[in-house]
Amino acid sequence: MRIGHRMALLTGAAVVASAATAQPAQKVTGPVAVYWMSASTQSGFGMPGAGGGGRPSMSQIMGMMNGGGGAQHSLVLQLGSSEHPAGDPSAEHLPPTGLGAGPSLPLVSPEAPPTPTPREEPPEKPQIPQEYQKPKGRMLIFWGCGEHAKPGQPVVLDFAEMSAGKIPPGMSLLSKGLDIRRMQPPSPGRYAAYGDWPNAKSRTTVPGTGSLVGQHTVHGDYSPEIKFSLDPNQDFLGPLVLTTNTKTPGGPAQLGWAPVSGAEAYAATVVGAGGGRGGGDATVVLWSSSDVEAAAFGLPDYIAPGDLARGVENRTLMGPQTTSCQVPKEVVDAAPQGFLQMVAYGREANFVYPPRPADPKIAWNRQWEVKVRYRSATGGLLGMTMPGMGGGRAAAGATPVGAQPGQDQPPPDPAAARRRAILNGLGGLIPH
Repeated sequence: MRIGHRMALLTGAAVVASAATAQPAQKVTGPVAVYWMSASTQSGFGMPGAGGGGRPSMSQIMGMMNGGGGAQHSLVLQLGSSEHPAGDPSAEHLPPTGLGAGPSLPLVSPEAPPTPTPREEPPEKPQIPQEYQKPKGRMLIFWGCGEHAKPGQPVVLDFAEMSAGKIPPGMSLLSKGLDIRRMQPPSPGRYAAYGDWPNAKSRTTVPGTGSLVGQHTVHGDYSPEIKFSLDPNQDFLGPLVLTTNTKTPGGPAQLGWAPVSGAEAYAATVVGAGGGRGGGDATVVLWSSSDVEAAAFGLPDYIAPGDLARGVENRTLMGPQTTSCQVPKEVVDAAPQGFLQMVAYGREANFVYPPRPADPKIAWNRQWEVKVRYRSATGGLLGMTMPGMGGGRAAAGATPVGAQPGQDQPPPDPAAARRRAILNGLGGLIPH
Protein backbone atom coordinates (compact mmCIF):
# COMPACT_ATOMS: atom_id res chain seq x y z
CA MET A 1 0.00 0.00 0.00
CA ARG A 2 2.82 2.35 0.88
CA ILE A 3 4.41 1.77 -2.55
CA GLY A 4 1.11 2.36 -4.33
CA HIS A 5 0.53 5.56 -2.37
CA ARG A 6 4.01 6.78 -3.30
CA MET A 7 3.41 6.05 -7.00
CA ALA A 8 0.14 7.96 -6.91
CA LEU A 9 1.89 10.97 -5.41
CA LEU A 10 4.61 10.86 -8.07
CA THR A 11 2.03 10.62 -10.87
CA GLY A 12 0.08 13.55 -9.48
CA ALA A 13 3.22 15.64 -9.18
CA ALA A 14 4.11 14.89 -12.81
CA VAL A 15 0.66 15.99 -13.98
CA VAL A 16 0.92 19.23 -12.02
CA ALA A 17 4.40 19.90 -13.40
CA SER A 18 3.26 19.21 -16.96
CA ALA A 19 0.32 21.57 -16.58
CA ALA A 20 2.59 24.25 -15.19
CA THR A 21 5.06 24.00 -18.09
CA ALA A 22 2.46 23.66 -20.90
CA GLN A 23 2.40 26.73 -23.13
CA PRO A 24 -0.91 28.19 -24.26
CA ALA A 25 -1.60 27.91 -28.00
CA GLN A 26 -0.54 31.00 -29.91
CA LYS A 27 -3.41 33.03 -31.30
CA VAL A 28 -3.17 33.31 -35.09
CA THR A 29 -5.32 35.61 -37.23
CA GLY A 30 -5.43 36.53 -40.91
CA PRO A 31 -3.98 36.92 -43.36
CA VAL A 32 -5.93 39.95 -44.47
CA ALA A 33 -4.60 39.64 -48.03
CA VAL A 34 -3.32 36.70 -50.05
CA TYR A 35 -1.28 37.24 -53.23
CA TRP A 36 -0.25 34.58 -55.73
CA MET A 37 2.17 34.90 -58.64
CA SER A 38 2.17 32.07 -61.19
CA ALA A 39 5.35 32.26 -63.28
CA SER A 40 5.57 30.16 -66.43
CA THR A 41 8.22 29.57 -69.08
CA GLN A 42 6.97 28.19 -72.40
CA SER A 43 8.50 27.03 -75.65
CA GLY A 44 7.30 25.06 -78.65
CA PHE A 45 3.66 24.01 -78.46
CA GLY A 46 3.70 24.91 -74.77
CA MET A 47 3.71 28.58 -75.70
CA PRO A 48 0.66 30.79 -75.10
CA GLY A 49 -1.80 30.33 -77.92
CA ALA A 50 0.06 27.28 -79.20
CA GLY A 51 -1.84 24.51 -77.53
CA GLY A 52 -1.54 24.68 -73.76
CA GLY A 53 -3.84 21.70 -73.51
CA GLY A 54 -5.58 22.39 -76.84
CA ARG A 55 -4.44 21.69 -80.37
CA PRO A 56 -2.09 24.10 -82.16
CA SER A 57 -3.23 25.52 -85.47
CA MET A 58 -1.48 24.74 -88.75
CA SER A 59 -0.07 28.28 -88.93
CA GLN A 60 1.37 27.98 -85.41
CA ILE A 61 2.97 24.64 -86.22
CA MET A 62 4.52 25.94 -89.44
CA GLY A 63 5.74 29.08 -87.70
CA MET A 64 7.52 27.08 -85.04
CA MET A 65 8.97 24.66 -87.57
CA ASN A 66 10.48 27.46 -89.59
CA GLY A 67 12.25 29.57 -87.03
CA GLY A 68 9.66 30.77 -84.52
CA GLY A 69 8.93 29.49 -81.06
CA GLY A 70 11.63 30.87 -78.77
CA ALA A 71 11.01 30.56 -75.05
CA GLN A 72 8.65 33.11 -73.54
CA HIS A 73 7.67 34.11 -70.02
CA SER A 74 4.18 34.71 -68.69
CA LEU A 75 2.70 35.75 -65.36
CA VAL A 76 -0.67 35.42 -63.70
CA LEU A 77 -1.21 37.70 -60.67
CA GLN A 78 -4.10 37.15 -58.24
CA LEU A 79 -4.89 39.25 -55.16
CA GLY A 80 -7.60 38.37 -52.66
CA SER A 81 -8.51 40.34 -49.53
CA SER A 82 -11.00 40.12 -46.69
CA GLU A 83 -11.32 43.92 -46.69
CA HIS A 84 -13.96 45.75 -48.70
CA PRO A 85 -12.88 48.86 -50.65
CA ALA A 86 -14.51 52.17 -49.77
CA GLY A 87 -15.29 52.82 -53.43
CA ASP A 88 -14.41 51.09 -56.67
CA PRO A 89 -11.67 48.50 -56.06
CA SER A 90 -8.21 49.53 -57.21
CA ALA A 91 -4.85 47.76 -56.88
CA GLU A 92 -1.58 47.44 -58.78
CA HIS A 93 1.67 45.52 -58.80
CA LEU A 94 4.89 47.51 -59.19
CA PRO A 95 7.46 45.03 -60.57
CA PRO A 96 11.23 45.42 -60.91
CA THR A 97 12.31 47.09 -64.14
CA GLY A 98 14.00 43.86 -65.23
CA LEU A 99 10.61 42.24 -65.81
CA GLY A 100 10.23 44.40 -68.91
CA ALA A 101 6.45 44.61 -68.63
CA GLY A 102 6.14 48.26 -67.68
CA PRO A 103 6.20 50.18 -64.38
CA SER A 104 2.73 49.07 -63.23
CA LEU A 105 0.55 46.00 -63.69
CA PRO A 106 -3.04 46.93 -62.76
CA LEU A 107 -4.94 44.29 -60.80
CA VAL A 108 -8.45 44.66 -62.15
CA SER A 109 -11.52 43.40 -60.31
CA PRO A 110 -13.93 41.54 -62.57
CA GLU A 111 -17.26 43.21 -63.09
CA ALA A 112 -20.35 41.46 -61.85
CA PRO A 113 -22.34 40.03 -64.75
CA PRO A 114 -25.46 42.07 -65.56
CA THR A 115 -28.74 40.77 -64.28
CA PRO A 116 -30.61 39.29 -67.23
CA THR A 117 -33.91 40.97 -67.98
CA PRO A 118 -36.82 38.56 -68.16
CA ARG A 119 -38.23 38.16 -71.62
CA GLU A 120 -40.94 36.12 -73.18
CA GLU A 121 -39.54 33.00 -74.76
CA PRO A 122 -40.92 31.96 -78.15
CA PRO A 123 -42.84 28.71 -78.16
CA GLU A 124 -40.64 25.71 -78.66
CA LYS A 125 -40.78 24.10 -82.05
CA PRO A 126 -41.39 20.38 -82.10
CA GLN A 127 -38.15 18.49 -82.46
CA ILE A 128 -38.01 16.13 -85.39
CA PRO A 129 -36.28 12.96 -84.23
CA GLN A 130 -33.22 12.20 -86.29
CA GLU A 131 -31.71 8.84 -87.01
CA TYR A 132 -29.59 7.71 -84.09
CA GLN A 133 -25.91 7.52 -84.90
CA LYS A 134 -24.15 4.96 -82.77
CA PRO A 135 -20.85 6.33 -81.43
CA LYS A 136 -17.81 4.90 -83.13
CA GLY A 137 -14.18 4.65 -82.24
CA ARG A 138 -12.14 3.78 -79.22
CA MET A 139 -9.54 5.13 -76.84
CA LEU A 140 -6.21 3.43 -76.12
CA ILE A 141 -4.54 4.34 -72.84
CA PHE A 142 -0.84 3.67 -72.18
CA TRP A 143 1.46 4.74 -69.37
CA GLY A 144 5.07 4.43 -68.28
CA CYS A 145 8.48 4.90 -69.93
CA GLY A 146 10.10 1.93 -71.60
CA GLU A 147 10.92 0.23 -74.87
CA HIS A 148 7.63 -1.67 -74.79
CA ALA A 149 4.29 -1.11 -73.07
CA LYS A 150 3.90 -3.04 -69.85
CA PRO A 151 1.64 -6.10 -69.62
CA GLY A 152 -2.03 -5.20 -69.50
CA GLN A 153 -1.66 -2.26 -71.86
CA PRO A 154 -3.33 -0.62 -73.56
CA VAL A 155 -6.55 -0.16 -71.68
CA VAL A 156 -9.20 -0.03 -74.43
CA LEU A 157 -12.36 2.04 -74.10
CA ASP A 158 -14.85 1.24 -76.87
CA PHE A 159 -17.23 4.17 -77.38
CA ALA A 160 -19.99 2.01 -78.90
CA GLU A 161 -19.96 -0.39 -75.96
CA MET A 162 -19.97 2.47 -73.49
CA SER A 163 -22.99 4.05 -75.20
CA ALA A 164 -24.78 0.71 -74.82
CA GLY A 165 -24.22 0.80 -71.08
CA LYS A 166 -21.31 -1.62 -70.97
CA ILE A 167 -18.60 -0.56 -68.54
CA PRO A 168 -15.20 -1.48 -69.98
CA PRO A 169 -12.65 -2.97 -67.56
CA GLY A 170 -10.38 0.04 -67.93
CA MET A 171 -13.01 2.65 -67.12
CA SER A 172 -11.80 2.91 -63.54
CA LEU A 173 -8.48 4.14 -64.92
CA LEU A 174 -10.02 7.47 -65.89
CA SER A 175 -11.48 8.00 -62.42
CA LYS A 176 -8.39 6.93 -60.51
CA GLY A 177 -6.64 10.05 -59.29
CA LEU A 178 -2.97 10.70 -58.64
CA ASP A 179 -3.37 11.89 -55.04
CA ILE A 180 -2.51 15.40 -56.20
CA ARG A 181 -4.66 18.18 -54.82
CA ARG A 182 -5.45 21.08 -57.08
CA MET A 183 -4.15 24.31 -55.61
CA GLN A 184 -6.64 27.02 -54.68
CA PRO A 185 -5.37 30.48 -55.69
CA PRO A 186 -7.35 33.62 -54.80
CA SER A 187 -10.60 33.93 -56.73
CA PRO A 188 -13.57 36.34 -56.74
CA GLY A 189 -15.88 33.92 -54.96
CA ARG A 190 -13.52 33.26 -52.06
CA TYR A 191 -12.66 36.82 -51.04
CA ALA A 192 -14.52 40.04 -50.30
CA ALA A 193 -12.33 41.86 -52.85
CA TYR A 194 -10.29 40.47 -55.71
CA GLY A 195 -8.11 41.65 -58.59
CA ASP A 196 -5.95 39.94 -61.19
CA TRP A 197 -3.61 40.48 -64.12
CA PRO A 198 -3.57 40.07 -67.09
CA ASN A 199 -7.07 41.30 -67.70
CA ALA A 200 -9.26 42.97 -70.31
CA LYS A 201 -7.69 46.37 -69.58
CA SER A 202 -4.04 45.30 -69.50
CA ARG A 203 -2.40 42.40 -71.31
CA THR A 204 1.22 43.51 -71.42
CA THR A 205 3.51 40.80 -72.74
CA VAL A 206 6.39 39.67 -70.55
CA PRO A 207 9.46 39.30 -72.81
CA GLY A 208 11.49 36.13 -72.85
CA THR A 209 14.36 38.08 -71.30
CA GLY A 210 12.17 39.40 -68.48
CA SER A 211 13.28 38.69 -64.91
CA LEU A 212 11.45 38.54 -61.57
CA VAL A 213 14.56 39.35 -59.57
CA GLY A 214 14.24 42.46 -57.42
CA GLN A 215 11.75 44.37 -55.29
CA HIS A 216 8.00 43.84 -55.77
CA THR A 217 5.31 46.10 -54.31
CA VAL A 218 1.56 45.55 -54.32
CA HIS A 219 -0.84 48.16 -53.01
CA GLY A 220 -4.52 48.93 -53.32
CA ASP A 221 -7.55 50.31 -51.52
CA TYR A 222 -8.66 46.92 -50.24
CA SER A 223 -5.33 45.39 -49.21
CA PRO A 224 -2.44 46.25 -46.89
CA GLU A 225 0.73 47.18 -48.76
CA ILE A 226 2.74 44.12 -49.76
CA LYS A 227 6.51 44.29 -50.24
CA PHE A 228 8.88 41.42 -50.95
CA SER A 229 12.04 40.69 -52.94
CA LEU A 230 12.95 37.76 -55.19
CA ASP A 231 16.56 36.66 -55.57
CA PRO A 232 18.15 34.95 -58.61
CA ASN A 233 17.15 31.52 -57.29
CA GLN A 234 13.51 32.70 -57.34
CA ASP A 235 13.46 33.85 -60.97
CA PHE A 236 11.57 32.22 -63.85
CA LEU A 237 12.56 28.63 -64.51
CA GLY A 238 14.78 28.16 -67.52
CA PRO A 239 13.29 26.75 -70.74
CA LEU A 240 12.69 23.02 -70.95
CA VAL A 241 14.87 22.02 -73.90
CA LEU A 242 14.43 18.68 -75.62
CA THR A 243 17.88 17.40 -76.57
CA THR A 244 16.50 14.18 -78.08
CA ASN A 245 13.15 13.53 -79.74
CA THR A 246 13.69 10.74 -82.23
CA LYS A 247 12.00 7.51 -83.26
CA THR A 248 14.11 4.40 -83.55
CA PRO A 249 13.25 2.30 -86.63
CA GLY A 250 10.55 -0.14 -85.61
CA GLY A 251 11.01 0.77 -81.98
CA PRO A 252 10.22 3.37 -79.30
CA ALA A 253 10.70 7.13 -79.38
CA GLN A 254 13.69 8.40 -77.44
CA LEU A 255 13.17 11.53 -75.35
CA GLY A 256 15.96 13.44 -73.68
CA TRP A 257 16.08 16.88 -72.08
CA ALA A 258 18.51 19.19 -70.37
CA PRO A 259 18.00 19.51 -66.60
CA VAL A 260 16.04 22.61 -65.58
CA SER A 261 17.57 24.30 -62.54
CA GLY A 262 14.99 24.51 -59.78
CA ALA A 263 12.73 21.79 -61.21
CA GLU A 264 11.40 19.31 -58.65
CA ALA A 265 9.64 16.91 -61.05
CA TYR A 266 8.89 16.25 -64.72
CA ALA A 267 5.92 14.82 -66.60
CA ALA A 268 5.37 13.94 -70.25
CA THR A 269 2.24 13.09 -72.22
CA VAL A 270 1.45 12.13 -75.80
CA VAL A 271 -1.94 12.55 -77.46
CA GLY A 272 -2.55 11.13 -80.91
CA ALA A 273 -5.18 9.65 -83.17
CA GLY A 274 -5.61 7.26 -86.02
CA GLY A 275 -8.38 6.21 -88.38
CA GLY A 276 -11.45 8.35 -88.76
CA ARG A 277 -10.90 8.89 -92.49
CA GLY A 278 -12.57 7.10 -95.37
CA GLY A 279 -15.32 5.80 -93.11
CA GLY A 280 -12.95 4.25 -90.60
CA ASP A 281 -13.49 4.49 -86.87
CA ALA A 282 -11.32 7.03 -85.07
CA THR A 283 -8.88 5.88 -82.41
CA VAL A 284 -7.67 8.25 -79.71
CA VAL A 285 -4.32 7.39 -78.14
CA LEU A 286 -3.19 8.68 -74.74
CA TRP A 287 0.16 8.06 -73.05
CA SER A 288 1.74 9.48 -69.92
CA SER A 289 5.14 9.04 -68.32
CA SER A 290 3.51 8.03 -65.04
CA ASP A 291 4.74 4.63 -63.89
CA VAL A 292 1.42 4.12 -62.10
CA GLU A 293 -1.87 3.16 -63.70
CA ALA A 294 -3.84 6.34 -63.11
CA ALA A 295 -5.40 9.26 -64.92
CA ALA A 296 -2.19 11.22 -65.41
CA PHE A 297 -3.55 13.15 -68.38
CA GLY A 298 -5.18 15.93 -66.39
CA LEU A 299 -2.27 17.11 -64.28
CA PRO A 300 -2.73 20.69 -63.04
CA ASP A 301 -0.47 23.45 -64.32
CA TYR A 302 1.09 23.87 -60.88
CA ILE A 303 1.62 21.32 -58.10
CA ALA A 304 2.41 22.03 -54.43
CA PRO A 305 5.87 20.92 -53.18
CA GLY A 306 4.45 18.22 -50.90
CA ASP A 307 2.48 16.69 -53.75
CA LEU A 308 5.53 16.89 -56.03
CA ALA A 309 7.62 14.96 -53.52
CA ARG A 310 4.90 12.36 -53.08
CA GLY A 311 4.42 12.06 -56.85
CA VAL A 312 8.13 11.42 -57.37
CA GLU A 313 8.17 8.89 -54.54
CA ASN A 314 5.25 6.88 -55.92
CA ARG A 315 6.55 7.29 -59.52
CA THR A 316 3.58 9.15 -60.92
CA LEU A 317 6.05 11.95 -61.69
CA MET A 318 9.64 11.73 -62.91
CA GLY A 319 12.25 12.94 -60.43
CA PRO A 320 14.48 16.01 -60.82
CA GLN A 321 17.49 13.85 -61.77
CA THR A 322 15.60 12.20 -64.65
CA THR A 323 16.66 13.42 -68.10
CA SER A 324 15.37 10.73 -70.45
CA CYS A 325 12.34 8.57 -71.19
CA GLN A 326 11.32 6.11 -73.88
CA VAL A 327 7.83 6.34 -75.35
CA PRO A 328 6.92 2.66 -75.91
CA LYS A 329 6.91 1.21 -79.41
CA GLU A 330 3.22 0.38 -79.12
CA VAL A 331 2.39 4.06 -78.53
CA VAL A 332 4.49 5.16 -81.51
CA ASP A 333 2.81 2.57 -83.73
CA ALA A 334 -0.68 3.63 -82.62
CA ALA A 335 -0.01 7.39 -82.83
CA PRO A 336 2.88 7.99 -85.26
CA GLN A 337 2.14 11.73 -85.41
CA GLY A 338 1.25 12.25 -81.77
CA PHE A 339 1.63 15.54 -79.94
CA LEU A 340 4.20 15.54 -77.14
CA GLN A 341 3.86 17.82 -74.12
CA MET A 342 6.45 18.07 -71.34
CA VAL A 343 6.31 19.99 -68.08
CA ALA A 344 8.95 20.78 -65.46
CA TYR A 345 7.34 21.57 -62.10
CA GLY A 346 9.27 24.05 -59.98
CA ARG A 347 9.59 24.98 -56.36
CA GLU A 348 7.72 27.75 -54.53
CA ALA A 349 8.69 31.00 -52.83
CA ASN A 350 6.52 31.91 -49.83
CA PHE A 351 6.45 35.09 -47.76
CA VAL A 352 4.37 36.23 -44.79
CA TYR A 353 4.21 39.51 -42.90
CA PRO A 354 4.74 40.10 -40.07
CA PRO A 355 6.99 37.19 -39.12
CA ARG A 356 5.65 34.82 -36.49
CA PRO A 357 6.49 36.05 -32.95
CA ALA A 358 8.77 33.69 -31.04
CA ASP A 359 6.79 34.31 -27.85
CA PRO A 360 3.60 32.20 -28.04
CA LYS A 361 1.88 34.66 -25.72
CA ILE A 362 2.00 37.28 -28.48
CA ALA A 363 -0.73 36.90 -31.10
CA TRP A 364 0.37 36.45 -34.69
CA ASN A 365 -1.83 38.80 -36.68
CA ARG A 366 -0.86 38.11 -40.28
CA GLN A 367 -1.36 41.01 -42.65
CA TRP A 368 -0.47 39.29 -45.90
CA GLU A 369 0.88 36.11 -47.46
CA VAL A 370 2.58 35.74 -50.86
CA LYS A 371 3.11 32.59 -52.89
CA VAL A 372 5.19 32.46 -56.09
CA ARG A 373 4.98 29.20 -58.03
CA TYR A 374 6.89 28.08 -61.12
CA ARG A 375 6.64 25.81 -64.15
CA SER A 376 8.33 25.36 -67.53
CA ALA A 377 6.75 23.58 -70.49
CA THR A 378 7.51 22.63 -74.05
CA GLY A 379 5.97 20.49 -76.74
CA GLY A 380 6.13 19.33 -80.31
CA LEU A 381 5.43 16.45 -82.62
CA LEU A 382 6.62 13.13 -81.25
CA GLY A 383 9.84 12.01 -82.91
CA MET A 384 10.36 15.24 -84.84
CA THR A 385 13.14 17.75 -84.19
CA MET A 386 11.69 21.24 -83.85
CA PRO A 387 14.03 23.69 -85.62
CA GLY A 388 12.13 26.60 -84.07
CA MET A 389 13.73 25.79 -80.72
CA GLY A 390 17.15 26.52 -82.15
CA GLY A 391 16.33 28.66 -85.14
CA GLY A 392 15.12 26.90 -88.27
CA ARG A 393 15.23 27.60 -91.96
CA ALA A 394 12.43 28.91 -94.09
CA ALA A 395 9.90 26.49 -95.49
CA ALA A 396 10.75 24.98 -98.82
CA GLY A 397 9.43 27.08 -101.69
CA ALA A 398 8.75 30.14 -99.52
CA THR A 399 10.40 33.49 -100.08
CA PRO A 400 12.60 34.34 -97.09
CA VAL A 401 11.79 37.48 -95.16
CA GLY A 402 13.49 40.49 -96.75
CA ALA A 403 14.15 38.75 -100.08
CA GLN A 404 12.80 40.17 -103.32
CA PRO A 405 11.19 38.12 -106.07
CA GLY A 406 13.70 37.26 -108.74
CA GLN A 407 16.67 37.18 -106.41
CA ASP A 408 18.66 33.99 -105.95
CA GLN A 409 17.01 31.90 -103.25
CA PRO A 410 18.68 29.31 -101.03
CA PRO A 411 18.16 25.67 -102.04
CA PRO A 412 15.01 23.98 -100.71
CA ASP A 413 15.25 22.31 -97.34
CA PRO A 414 14.34 18.61 -97.80
CA ALA A 415 13.69 18.21 -94.07
CA ALA A 416 11.18 21.07 -94.16
CA ALA A 417 9.41 19.45 -97.11
CA ARG A 418 9.14 16.18 -95.21
CA ARG A 419 7.76 17.99 -92.17
CA ARG A 420 5.05 19.65 -94.25
CA ALA A 421 4.13 16.32 -95.83
CA ILE A 422 3.67 14.78 -92.39
CA LEU A 423 1.55 17.71 -91.26
CA ASN A 424 -0.67 17.34 -94.31
CA GLY A 425 -1.17 13.72 -93.31
CA LEU A 426 -2.54 14.75 -89.92
CA GLY A 427 -5.82 15.65 -91.60
CA GLY A 428 -8.58 16.72 -89.24
CA LEU A 429 -6.38 16.57 -86.16
CA ILE A 430 -5.19 20.13 -86.82
CA PRO A 431 -7.59 22.97 -87.59
CA HIS A 432 -6.68 24.93 -90.74
